[in-house]
Amino acid sequence: MMSRAGTTAAPPKPSKAELAAAVHKVVPDLVAPNLTVLFCGINPGLYTAAIGHHFGRPGNRFWPALHGAGFTPRLFKPWEEHELLPLGYGITNMVPRTTAAASALRPEEYVAGGARLAHLVRTCTPRVVAFLGIGAYRTAFGRPKAQLGLQPELLEGSRLWALPSPSGLNANHQLSDLIAMLRALRLWVESPAARDR
Repeated sequence: MMSRAGTTAAPPKPSKAELAAAVHKVVPDLVAPNLTVLFCGINPGLYTAAIGHHFGRPGNRFWPALHGAGFTPRLFKPWEEHELLPLGYGITNMVPRTTAAASALRPEEYVAGGARLAHLVRTCTPRVVAFLGIGAYRTAFGRPKAQLGLQPELLEGSRLWALPSPSGLNANHQLSDLIAMLRALRLWVESPAARDR
């Protein structure tokens, strides 16, 4: 089981050479047993891989949306991601391969990523897996008509939620939309009905 020792020091801004070299890096999963929510991104971008922290690129809206929805007591920086674990939250990616843009991924990588994710979920048994990118979810699990929100199927016993990508490149959803959808997830997770599942 992989988890990461925490650091609170801000990493230096990567150089162009470091960004180019980041294509060969993998960002380790941030996981622990019995998580409440395992957030699943699409794949690491160059900036994220270069600094080694999930959703690390300036302009990515994951951390502000997470705080705005009430998951965190304050706005965490990407390099403070280890502080999610004591709250019951973790982070992984559908596809571990780093790319400049998610559009560089092939459909078969999503399918393989879905199988890898199923194995991870069997290991850490989160109550909910929240996909941050509905297109990735649809492709990985062959659910072309899946809509945002709670899904009818389970993944290795975990409930599934599909959410928009928080990437700054996703112009279809504003920060306020992301906050509202993440808040709906948080309220569902905290409800008695969800705790009984």
